[in-house]
Amino acid sequence: MKIGIAGGIGSGKSYVCKLLAKRGINVYDCDDAAKRLMRTDEQLKEQLTKLIGPQTYVDGRLNKAAVATFLLSSEANAHAIDAIVHPAVFRDFEESGLVWMESAIMFESGADRYVDNVVIVTAPEEVRIERIMKRDGISREKAQEWMQRQWPQEKVRQLAQYEIINDGRQDLDSQIADLLQKLSNTRNTHQLL
Repeated sequence: MKIGIAGGIGSGKSYVCKLLAKRGINVYDCDDAAKRLMRTDEQLKEQLTKLIGPQTYVDGRLNKAAVATFLLSSEANAHAIDAIVHPAVFRDFEESGLVWMESAIMFESGADRYVDNVVIVTAPEEVRIERIMKRDGISREKAQEWMQRQWPQEKVRQLAQYEIINDGRQDLDSQIADLLQKLSNTRNTHQLL
């Protein structure tokens, strides 16, 4: 059974993944994989260069500024990059042998098609804003702008099968233990069918 971990910016999903790692569960990080593949995958590099232009890579290194300029200039450009990068990431996930995947845009990207169950990590909006401001040293307005670029937490919650509440008050370890028990029971039920 493959499990996806979703959650918007500031929800603390990466922290939950660190707690899973302490339990011996390695989680595939889609963001890290995308960055790595854009630097190393020759087919991906060729496709990006064809899309964006020769300035995409300078001396064999990814020109992040050129990619960002292209990406932010229109929604169509962002979708065109996603259409190249996302399939490469999903292919890499399947080849990784890992069963847990972390993605901030699990449903928007189609990553949910590669997992059997999705766990959403949630936190109240104000908590998320404070975390983003503190972590990235940005204004409240910028933090809210970043949050608005992603699907609303409530929409993702309705699509996910499980939820971990990371509001700073509820115990994460007990929620993770409960989640792992539920997933184990689900796995055992499927084996009986």
